Amino acid sequence: MKLVFAGTPEVAVPSLLALAGSDHEIVSVITRADAPLGRKRTLSPSSVAQAAAERGYPILKTNRLNDDATETIRALQPDLGVIVAYGGIVREPLLSVPRLGWINLHFSVLPRWRGASPVQRAVIEGDDVTGAAVFQLVPELDAGAVFGSFSQPIGAHSTSGMLLDQLSHSGAELLLRVVSELAAGTAVAVPQTGAVTLAPKLVRDDARIDFAQSAASVYSRIRGVTPEPGAFTTVNGAVLKLLEVAPSADEPNLPAGTILQRDKTVLVGTQTEPLVLLRVQPAGKTAMTANDWWRGVAADEVVAS
Repeated sequence: MKLVFAGTPEVAVPSLLALAGSDHEIVSVITRADAPLGRKRTLSPSSVAQAAAERGYPILKTNRLNDDATETIRALQPDLGVIVAYGGIVREPLLSVPRLGWINLHFSVLPRWRGASPVQRAVIEGDDVTGAAVFQLVPELDAGAVFGSFSQPIGAHSTSGMLLDQLSHSGAELLLRVVSELAAGTAVAVPQTGAVTLAPKLVRDDARIDFAQSAASVYSRIRGVTPEPGAFTTVNGAVLKLLEVAPSADEPNLPAGTILQRDKTVLVGTQTEPLVLLRVQPAGKTAMTANDWWRGVAADEVVAS
């Protein structure tokens, strides 16, 4: 089939490569426009744009799938549109341009966690499982019938970044299977059933840690917002990024938010048992071990807020 592929971040690249290695023809790759990255805010192409350029695919860079984009895609006469974490909404008339419409690889077991941040929300909420689904794109958000899905456990110490990396590869295999079934005319889509939950895009405030919650809730949130947007708190009025934490073993409780060092272990109090700080990044500095950071604190204890 003639495919149009839409995707932007690194998690979409395995799907693009899986399709590139198949018998199908990718007639265009749609991705978001170059964005400023790093401290110097240098305009850089998306991960999908880089992978597509390396393989010589025609690339359409746009942040909005507007009338111009629709006409460009219509001229290609694609059989199927494939979207993986593009970062924009496909609406009519573009939705009906490909002969078989559009399919979406989504990183959750639908209908749980429809929206932009399904894996992150699953980890934050303490879900036991995550997964991926390939479904038919319809006007309603992530509501189309499902062609295939799978689930996998969420490890007790997994971050959303770890899970997304795993799902991007196993999801690519699922996506390729569904595309092949659509080409053969054997694909079967099953309507979604069950309770719907929503996973809106994470914002910076989602990553601010409230140590008045239980240790389990705090730990889940930190893992859920790692690596993006990145867990943080403030200490003495300055931002402290929390890059890596761990549960503590048999440590006496501390007041919520209190940070101190005990037997060369830097602890932070929660509503229940404390957590261990392993790696942090103070404002304006590079990442370091929590013990190295603590040596510069010059206090018996501090309070995070």
